[in-house]
Amino acid sequence: MQFRDLKAQYRALKPEIDAGIQAVIDSSAFILGKTVTELENKLAEYVGRKHCVACGNGTDALQLALMAWDIGPGDAVFTSDFTYFASAGTSSVLGATPVLVDIDITTFNMSPESLEEQIKRVISEGKLTPKVVVPVDLFGQPADYDRILPIAEKYNLKVLEDGAQGFGGNIRGKLACSFGDMSTTSFFPAKPLGCYGDGGAIFTDSEEEDARLRSLRAQGKSPTDKYDNREIGINSRLDTLQAAILLPKFDAFVSHEISDVNRVADWYSKRLRCKFVTPTVLPGFLSSWAQYTVLLNNRQERDEMQAKLKAADIPSMIYYPRGLHQQEAYKWMRLDDSLYPNTVEATKRCLSLPMHPYLMEEEVERICKVLLEK
Repeated sequence: MQFRDLKAQYRALKPEIDAGIQAVIDSSAFILGKTVTELENKLAEYVGRKHCVACGNGTDALQLALMAWDIGPGDAVFTSDFTYFASAGTSSVLGATPVLVDIDITTFNMSPESLEEQIKRVISEGKLTPKVVVPVDLFGQPADYDRILPIAEKYNLKVLEDGAQGFGGNIRGKLACSFGDMSTTSFFPAKPLGCYGDGGAIFTDSEEEDARLRSLRAQGKSPTDKYDNREIGINSRLDTLQAAILLPKFDAFVSHEISDVNRVADWYSKRLRCKFVTPTVLPGFLSSWAQYTVLLNNRQERDEMQAKLKAADIPSMIYYPRGLHQQEAYKWMRLDDSLYPNTVEATKRCLSLPMHPYLMEEEVERICKVLLEK
């Protein structure tokens, strides 16, 4: 059994994927070929943004967006404490300071209450200038933008949606990666929409940001003369081969994978809610289910359950075993666990189960049987 079965997906889409790869090889347009532009246009239309700028990976997408806003030393960038490191690390690379925010334990997403508390703290200390909020659409569900966006507006902060795990989710029909001033996603293979390597994208409605992002992803080159670099950028382009792989996967994603993966989530929840804290999807929200994560009572029970699954040859993962404030790179901040009670609780209790659109009901039944055994 696979945790996220990319082989099953490939078998289903093999003719289209193989044809796309061969077309790129035949054209030899391996860097920023027309397939990349086609993908960008389709993604922008789907999400509901005016522009999509593809790039090398989801981390670069976040960094490029922050660079386009000239984020740097002295700036405070607020993001979740319970997430992948890139959500905070990209601001550190630019010399800005990440300010970590606790989560809502029911959704694993950024707590609006904790966000406002951290903004007020930074303002009162007077050492940093609050600039950006980076909410994370964790495990497939969009963050609580109904409450986060007004807080950002109140304190005049930009909002950069980290939709690496949330692509395909929505709030009352408004799709992930359409919230905030800019948004990003990742095409890492295990993401809801993944390629066969690294890839990412940035979404914006601004003509100026679109032009600058395209320059920054190509070393800061002029739009009219590639040998006239007007500022310092990075080298971060989505390979044409990856775009060719993503196009048929995107079609499948829209046509049936989102509905299929929600059906799998329903199978899990109906069987497991009698014993475990199953994922909460807020009213009006739709998740794309990057992960299906349950909460056990404590770390010992979680670890014992993971061992039982392993003994039955069933893969599982712990996302995440520690908060960002507990990682070595940010030990210098001296942030106590008491500031992040929900993050700390989640790290001790969370367990993610196999999850993908091609999971069969009998496989879910097998997984749940092991979990429910006494």
